[in-house]
Amino acid sequence: MQFKTIQGIDVPEIGLGTYGLIGKQGEQIIKMALNMGYRHIDTAQDYKNEREVGNAIKQAHIKREELFVTTKIDRNNLEPEKLLKTAEQSLLDLDLSYVDLLLIHWPNPDYDIEKTMEAMLSFRDQGKALNIGVSNFPLKLLREVNEELAAPIFCNQVEYHPLLGQLDLLDYAADQDLLFTAYSPFGQGKLVNHPLLTKIGEKYGKSSTQVALRWLIEQEQVVAIPKASSKEHLEQNLDIYDFVLEDDDFYAIDDLDKTTRIINPGFAPEWD
Repeated sequence: MQFKTIQGIDVPEIGLGTYGLIGKQGEQIIKMALNMGYRHIDTAQDYKNEREVGNAIKQAHIKREELFVTTKIDRNNLEPEKLLKTAEQSLLDLDLSYVDLLLIHWPNPDYDIEKTMEAMLSFRDQGKALNIGVSNFPLKLLREVNEELAAPIFCNQVEYHPLLGQLDLLDYAADQDLLFTAYSPFGQGKLVNHPLLTKIGEKYGKSSTQVALRWLIEQEQVVAIPKASSKEHLEQNLDIYDFVLEDDDFYAIDDLDKTTRIINPGFAPEWD
C-alpha cells in the first residue's frame, strides 16, 4: 500500500468504501479486505454499518495505529449536542476509542455551520477524532468553513471519477494541503467496460476500473475509496501499483466529458 502525506499524516491511497456492506456478509467482506492489506476504511452513520466495521476490525487483529478509519456525521445530526451524542455512539458501534477522520457527511443549511464546527472541534480536542473535515462541500462552502471560520479542515470527500470534473476543488486541496477523497471512483458502474478506459487498460494488462483508480491516485492530494463486495474486486483495486499511465493516456482520460454527476440527492448543495 502506498500513501498520500497530508498535513504530515500518511493516508493509504486506496481505501474501502463500505456503503451497502451490512450484516454478517458485509462484516466478512470488510474483514477480508483488512486481511488482504486494506488499512483505510470509510463508513458513515447513514450507512448503518459502523457495528459491522467495528466487528471486522476486531476480528482482523490489526494494530490500531496501522488503520485509518473515517466515519461521517449524518446531515440531520449537525446540532452540536446531537452531533456529540451521535459521534460518541459511532465510537461505541465501531468499538474504537477514536477515529482518524470525522466528516460532516452533507452540508445542511438548517444548522449553524459555525456551531457545528465548534462541536466537531470539541470532539477532536477530546482526542476522539484525530482529524475533522467535510464531505460533499462545493468550493464556496469549503472556503467558508476553512477560511472564514478558520476550522482546521483535513479533508473534503466528494464524488470524483473520470466522468466528473472537480478541478477547482482539486486546486484548492493542493493549495491548502487538504486530503481529497474520491468516492464512487467507478461512477457507480459507468466506468466498467468504458471504451477508452478499456482500450488503455489493454495496453497495461489492466481493467477499465483499474485504469480509473490509477488515474485518480496519480493526482496530487487524491485518495480513492472504491466499494467492493467480492474477493476478486478487492484484489483488483489493490493491484494498481505495477504500472504508471503514460502522459498521453493520462491526458486522454483528462479530456473525457466531465459532466456526469451521479450522486445528487434533492438536499444536495448548489454544485460548482
